[in-house]
Amino acid sequence: MVYYLALAAVLFALGLFGVMTRRNTIGILMSLELMFNAANINFVTFNRYLQGDSMAGQLFAIFIIVIAAAEATVGLAIVLLVYRNWHGIGTDHYNVMKW
Repeated sequence: MVYYLALAAVLFALGLFGVMTRRNTIGILMSLELMFNAANINFVTFNRYLQGDSMAGQLFAIFIIVIAAAEATVGLAIVLLVYRNWHGIGTDHYNVMKW
């Protein structure tokens, strides 16, 4: 159990580092996916060791995968619109979209 939790902690830390340091929108979205996968590993690990025959952890993991797919779709649509308008996908273009 400790190895799975350590793996999830490392994945989450790498994802958080990527979100905080990247200036490219695609890199930020990929780092968010790493953080979602770390949460999935935690859900499945805790479900396996706390309630061995229940499927609640796997159901939460599938729900997170569905939400991550929707997030990637919306994020990619936003990236394409920003690229079409400003010919770049850097995060410094997003302050122009404020009211």
